[in-house]
Amino acid sequence: MPAKKKISAPEDTIEEKAAPAEEAAKPAEVKKSAPKKAPAKKPAAKKEAIAEKAAEKPAKKPAEKKAASEKAAEKKPVKKTAKKKAEPQPEAEKPAEAVTAAAPAEEVKPVEIPAEEAPVEAPAAEKPVDMPLPQPRRSVAFIGSECYPFVKTGGLGDVMYALPKALIKQNCDVKVILPRYKCIPQKYQEKMVYRGAFQMDLCADGRSFYVGIMEYVWDGVVYDFIDNEDFFTSGNPYTNLVDDIPKFCFFGKAALAALNYMNWIPDIIHCHDWQAGLVPVYLRTLFANTALSSARTILTIHNLRFQGVYNIPTIKYWTNLPDYVFNKDALKQGYEDANMLKGGLAYADMISTVSNTYAGEIQTAFYGEKLDAHLRYHSGKLRGIVNGIDIEQWDTATDTRLAVNYDLANVLEGKKANKKALQEQLGLAQDDHMFVIGLISRLTDQKGLDLVNAILPALMDGHTQVVVLGTGDAKYEDSFRYYESAYKGSVCSNIMYDEGRAHQIYAGADALLVPSLFEPCGLTQLIAMRYGTVPIVRETGGLKDTVQPYNQYTNEGNGFTFDRYDANLLLDAINRAKTLYFTNRWCWDQMVQRDLTTDVSWDNSAQQYRGLYMELKP
Repeated sequence: MPAKKKISAPEDTIEEKAAPAEEAAKPAEVKKSAPKKAPAKKPAAKKEAIAEKAAEKPAKKPAEKKAASEKAAEKKPVKKTAKKKAEPQPEAEKPAEAVTAAAPAEEVKPVEIPAEEAPVEAPAAEKPVDMPLPQPRRSVAFIGSECYPFVKTGGLGDVMYALPKALIKQNCDVKVILPRYKCIPQKYQEKMVYRGAFQMDLCADGRSFYVGIMEYVWDGVVYDFIDNEDFFTSGNPYTNLVDDIPKFCFFGKAALAALNYMNWIPDIIHCHDWQAGLVPVYLRTLFANTALSSARTILTIHNLRFQGVYNIPTIKYWTNLPDYVFNKDALKQGYEDANMLKGGLAYADMISTVSNTYAGEIQTAFYGEKLDAHLRYHSGKLRGIVNGIDIEQWDTATDTRLAVNYDLANVLEGKKANKKALQEQLGLAQDDHMFVIGLISRLTDQKGLDLVNAILPALMDGHTQVVVLGTGDAKYEDSFRYYESAYKGSVCSNIMYDEGRAHQIYAGADALLVPSLFEPCGLTQLIAMRYGTVPIVRETGGLKDTVQPYNQYTNEGNGFTFDRYDANLLLDAINRAKTLYFTNRWCWDQMVQRDLTTDVSWDNSAQQYRGLYMELKP
């Protein structure tokens, strides 16, 4: 099969592409610091001056001695600084060369920064760059249908972008494989490098398709895009099942064939959602006799509601998989359907989902989406790991979309200024004392919007404002438009999605509402905390794992929660938040500060994922 054709391993490619970038940067740094060696001549001059002064010392009075010592004290720091800056720079280069292939340029920064601090601390600061990297090194191939900033429709795109970056710091060599959609912005398309192409057998009747590989390297992560005009010419990544089923049957097999073609054999193949659900099935059947068979697979469930279910004959045709995989323990669902996600769960070596609570919930009939029994059977290999967010992208101190930037030192003043700007921009009554509730969400049943509809009139007490941002089901879009008309100056419904407006709501709102029916992980509550906005959530999935309910007796917690899916309980949670806000602002402000400093980064999650990889490949 053409897939067996081999070219140079991508590790070499990464070195060749990443190294010049670092080497080009390094000489510039060395040259900048090189002139600082000029002062090295000064010590000799200084020594002569000191010697002369020493000779004069016996003749000098105490007052003159004091003046001399003050001058010496002034010169001493200059002497130490010159010595210091000249010495650490060459040492900083050595770790950089060693890390070139393993960790990209950003990991070199911690070496350079301490070099300009105190000389005594510099050597100790260099060690964490080399020492903390866990061993052994692991190679991981991510396979999924979307990734920020190339294409993103939801939380999966954020995870496919942020988790690989965080794994680099865990000593992982990461390659991300994606479809090359037509909708990927041209600025990325034109920077892609052609890596090769081949024909791949796909269908049961022997029909084959072109597979092209276009590569883009960014932030130490290698992105390989599967190119094919037959499947990826649509303006959107997802259209309808009739088109999407063949598209992702092709993509799963093409991703493995591309790894084979490039002779890049990862330790772990990390698949995401139903669009990559057939990858573990292909690997253990059609690729069982290839070098890839040594890899272990993890399939991550981001949202169990979407599974890739279609009739068996269609999926049989588009995959040419053997008949034995279409049984009730693998792909078969019901009497005549095949479920791509179900097959992947059966054949994957490990299953993960995006929070520990959700991992338990999906094994019940209510949350299991007809796969609860299947998941209970495979529960021994099921793990839950909460997502993080990219704290560089979501940073109140540098966010250019905010009216006023702020951090822990001025968060209270910063929130107030951003609230005023938000009220002015959205036509709300401008009042510092208003309690502003934000709602940033897809407008669907999953997000608990029927509860919000039921209680919104009760919130309109003259002291509360509600800001909605999102699109979705027509019934919710229309109801929020009605509320904006009925409560002018108190409700603003932005029936759209605007990234800039989202940032402004996170910064300007006092609280963020996430009353979901179910929520595998949820990112909005994490972003809200990062912006000092208090989350009000239902205790489900990742919302329960990340938001600790406020305790008025101990003044602990980082949000307000309710358990059962009930409108009155949601209203009660909001009223508890408002009571604290209006009657005990000191405690509210402390919670805002706690939320701002909560660690919502990917670092801890990446460590846990590395733990899974090591469990599979010790």
